[in-house]
Amino acid sequence: MPAESQAFGAEDFAAATNVSHETLGRLKTYADMLAEWNAVHNLVSRNSMSDLWRRHFLDSAQLAPLVPLKARSLIDLGSGAGFPGLVLAEVLRERAGFRAVLYESTAKKCSFLNAVAERLGLRVDIRNARAEAADREIFDVVTARALAGLPELLAYAQRFWGSETIALFPKGRNLGSELTEAHKSWTLKERQHPSMSDPDGVVLEVRELKRAERNNHR
Repeated sequence: MPAESQAFGAEDFAAATNVSHETLGRLKTYADMLAEWNAVHNLVSRNSMSDLWRRHFLDSAQLAPLVPLKARSLIDLGSGAGFPGLVLAEVLRERAGFRAVLYESTAKKCSFLNAVAERLGLRVDIRNARAEAADREIFDVVTARALAGLPELLAYAQRFWGSETIALFPKGRNLGSELTEAHKSWTLKERQHPSMSDPDGVVLEVRELKRAERNNHR
């Protein structure tokens, strides 16, 4: 990482996202807990901890302005240490009626998520299960970060998709090839937003997701 990336800290995050002093304070508590737990449980890459506020917190919080104002429910698939789902639950905590559901299959990560949510006073539903095995349930927003390639992500997301649902997926430089592969099985409307945390990345916004119809000429 470039030197300036290493220096990106909590105050830089606050300036980039315009979060309140209170929200920043709670996210600092989250960061402290992550550092403590990660030393024992390796919840995220040890190397990424030196650039925590950019690599994890900013990468997650940049999705908040893309969440529609009318959205009241969000599901985060493969939440890991809470990125982006738990960060979004904190940043959007003042939105009336808003609820976040976090799916994570690893028990130790769910223990961490529950500990942070309790400390921050966040009302989130943390489910120790694989998203692909979940019952069908419609959400306004689907998120996932570093979970799978786009075709697989869309298959997971469809289980939670309704007519007004959108997906927000942080993606890297391979998005073009992932989209090409995804269009073989899916129709969708997509928009790419420049990433605030990665000069080579984008946030992919997906709407109107449907299985592609296969022509049969026989």
